[in-house]
This record gives sequence, C-alpha cells and structure tokens, in this order.
Amino acid sequence: MFEARPIRFLRNLGRSREIATVLLNHGFADVVERLRLMRYFQWWRRVVFRRRQPVEPPATRAQRLRRALEELGPTFIKFGQVGSTRPDLLPADVIAELTKLQERVPTFSPERAIKQFADDIGCPVDVAFDDFQRTPLASGSLGQVHLAKLKNGKPVAVKIRRPGVVDEIERDLSLLLELAALAEKYLPEFEVFDPTGLVNQFARTIRREVNFMREARTLDEFRRLFRNDATLFVPSVHWDYTTESVLTMDFVDGLPVSAHEKMLARGISPIDIAANGARIFMKQVFELGLFHGDPHPGNIRVMPDGVICLLDYGMTGRLDDDKREQLLDLMVAVARQDVGGVVKMVLNIGVPFREIDHQLLQSDVRDFVETYYGVDLERINIGNMLTDFVNVLAIHGIRFPADMMLLIRALVTLEGVGRDLDSHFNMAEHLAPYVQRLVRERYNPRNMIARFFDETQAMGSVLYDLPVNLGRTLEKISHDDLRVKIEFQDIDQLTTEVDRSSNRVVIGMVLAALIVASSLIIRTGSDHFWISVPVYLLSSFLGLWLIYGIFRSGSL
Repeated sequence: MFEARPIRFLRNLGRSREIATVLLNHGFADVVERLRLMRYFQWWRRVVFRRRQPVEPPATRAQRLRRALEELGPTFIKFGQVGSTRPDLLPADVIAELTKLQERVPTFSPERAIKQFADDIGCPVDVAFDDFQRTPLASGSLGQVHLAKLKNGKPVAVKIRRPGVVDEIERDLSLLLELAALAEKYLPEFEVFDPTGLVNQFARTIRREVNFMREARTLDEFRRLFRNDATLFVPSVHWDYTTESVLTMDFVDGLPVSAHEKMLARGISPIDIAANGARIFMKQVFELGLFHGDPHPGNIRVMPDGVICLLDYGMTGRLDDDKREQLLDLMVAVARQDVGGVVKMVLNIGVPFREIDHQLLQSDVRDFVETYYGVDLERINIGNMLTDFVNVLAIHGIRFPADMMLLIRALVTLEGVGRDLDSHFNMAEHLAPYVQRLVRERYNPRNMIARFFDETQAMGSVLYDLPVNLGRTLEKISHDDLRVKIEFQDIDQLTTEVDRSSNRVVIGMVLAALIVASSLIIRTGSDHFWISVPVYLLSSFLGLWLIYGIFRSGSL
C-alpha cells in the first residue's frame, strides 16, 4: 500500500542518513523532502530537521552544493569533479563551483601504507627499497605517494591506494545510483541533467582511476608514443613493484609550472613552456588520439632542462579516427561559415535527449558562427568559444560523448595555464596548423583514393549480404513470423501506479463497508454489539492509516 524503501538505502542506512543530514545542513531540505529521504529518520528527528535552519551562512545554491560534496568525502568529491567536465549538462555557475572542489582527506598512517605494499607486492619495503620515506609527499582521496630509493640508488615515487577505499566507493556508487533514480522520478526538472547517465559515466571513470594497473599501462603507452619527442618526459613504470593498488614509477624532481621566477633563474622561458605544452597536447589529440584529461597546474612539472613532465595519468581520453574526422569536419564547417554543415556534424557527434527544433537550432548555430567568423586568431579565446558552443548544445538538449567533453575541458584548462605563462598566449594559433595539415592530408589524392576503396569495400559487403537478409525477411513474412518490437516508455511505473491506486480504492471501499456495518449494529443494539465496537475502532484506525499513507506519498 505504501511505497517500498529502496533496498540500497536500507543496506546502507547509516550512510544514507549521513548523506541526508549533510544535505539538510547545507540548505537542501527541499531536495531531501522531494526525494523522500526524510523517511530514513525517526519521526522526532524529522520534526527537528524541518524546523532547523542551515548551519552554513547564506551562500548561492552552487556554493552550498560544493561544500556539501566536500563534506561527503572522496567519492562525492570525485563525482563533482567529473560533473565539472560536463558543461553540456550542468549550469555555468555550478560548473564554476565544482572546479573549486578540494580533497580534504587526511593521510593514512605509514604503517598501513607499508602493510598495503607488503600484502600486494609480496615483500616488505625494506627488501624492495634501500630507503622508504614514511612521510608522504602528497595525499589524495584515492591514495598517497611516498618517496623511495631502489637498491640501485634510483629515486622512485610509490603511489599506494587508500585501504578500504574501493569498498567505500562501491557503497557510495550504489547510493548515488539510487539518488539519481529518485531524482528522475521525483524531480522532473533534473531530467535534462541525465542523473543516471552522469552517475554511470562517473562510475566508469572512478573505477578506472582506482585501478593503478590501468594507470601504469597508460603511462607506458604515453612513454612509447613520445619516445622520440625531447620536449616531454614520461616517467617509467617499475613493474616489479606495481599492482592494482600500488604504482611505482620514476620520481620527478621538477618545478611547478607556476614557478615563473625560478624558471627564469634557471634560464627557462615560460613562453617556450606554454608553446611546447600546447604543441604536445595538439599532438596527443590530432596525431595519437590519446590525451591527458586533467592538465591543471598541479599535474605539470618543468624539468631542469626545460622539458615538460605530466603527472597523474588516471584521467585520460581517447579519440578514434572517426571521432577525429568528425571533429575536423566540425571545425572546417565553422571556418567556412557553413551553418548547415555545423548542424549536421553536431547531430552526428552529439546525442539528442529531447525533441529538437531544427529551425531554432540552425538559427542559434548561425549566431554562434557569425560571432567568431572573421575574427583574428590572436583575438579568439578558445575557452570562451568552446563554452559558447557547448551552451548552444545544452539549450537544444544535445549531449556530446564524455571523451569529447573531457577534451573541451582539457583545452579550456590548458589555455588558462598557457595564459598564466604567457600573457599573449593563444591556443587558436597552435590549433590552426594541425587543422590545416589534417585538411591537406584529407584531400591528398592518395588518401582520397584509399578512402574511396574503403567505402567501396564497405558498400560491397552490404550489397553482398543484401540478398540473404532480404530472403530471410521475405521468408518470415510468408510464414507470418515477422515481428515488430514496440517499446513503451515508463509502462512499468504506470502499471505500478494503477495497481497502487486500485488497491487503495478497494481497501477504502472495504473499510467504508466495515464502518457502516459496525455503525448499524451499534445503533440497532444487536446481540453482536460486543463484536461491532472493536471492528468499528479497527476500521477507523485503518482508515486514518490509509489517509496518512496517501498524504505521505504525495499522491493525493
């Protein structure tokens, strides 16, 4: 009769209450009420929470969201950081706050780190290393880094996963999925943000990040791809001391990219660092199809000889040949002021999640193209241009693939780093040569002939299979065996609501009949008077319970 409580919340009742309490403390009582999370508290706690004011001082909703995520811990902080890469889903003020998320996680004891290493590697640290620093160099939500020295004297960085963090992440992911489902059910205005899709994307991202073996393989791949590039240093992985929860690699003793004065003192030009960084990133995207997804200043070091080193390869993106071709087509269409071509490529790359007004989309794309067409390269801010473009997509309900959005965010971040190094830095100047070269390669006669044969071969395969597929279809029609699948949206939810309403009507009718019958027996003074009174009282109680349940569910 009443709505069942989600099983994930019941399995983690303590954490569920903690999440609801943090949301209440940060002024999200309306969200907690609408998500039906109050039911996880005792009735007297509900009264207190509803009357209590938020403990935080007045702030914007986006600021309060950031503070709540920081208080909820590593999983929710990472979730917010992934959300900050999706300007096609979230409002600009929320994105701005999510980029400020700080990981306020204490370090774990060196004894636990040493035990984790020994359990995973199979030997104690004093056997593996000549020296192991007990105080961590850095600490994050997933683990911490210790400096060590191999038996041959080579310094290495040992990244050790936080004990128990995988179980904590899986528990919180389960609750996040439940919250996303509740948001889609009870908060219709959240539908445009695709809560479940956002959580699923986040789950894939954080499961990759927490697996250090995957990061180690990515490091190896970057090192192989840039083995002939003297401007980028990629640390080597020491595989004998690397597992899913331990990553051992070369120690990088470089300057932070923000240390301009120290660079100049060593004869290193910040302007050259900005230019080399942009060239390295363009090579990753347009030549290799594998790029660093989080090039913020904390992940960039400058070696004594001016060579750049990127750290933390847990977040990377990939663009296959088709995606790169689509990206090139999009940029060429913008450069040619081909509004129809831009719209076509947007719909090819993106995924619409609601009905699109094509005329309005074309009008907005035309405004976007005209805003940047004919503007000198040195006057174009790539970050602003990409943000404007994503806003056009968001307005019309079009989502770009996660890797494409990660690329846009990385470009915006890198442009900010470049402008900090060089006030005249312009990402568009470094982007243009790659686009021009790719266009020349595309229309090279040899490449055009190769693509023609590839397309012909693909078409030949389709034509080769056509008679067989057509024969099967005709055979099914002749045997009345052709089936058409029709998918009804939300039919299960509709069935549940109809069943629930029917049950309430039936129960209400039965209770009404019992009350009327009991009342008649009482009035007539029948011999069964002693039976009718308890029945009357029980029916009244059940009736009040039914009314309470209806009001509580909000389905009146």
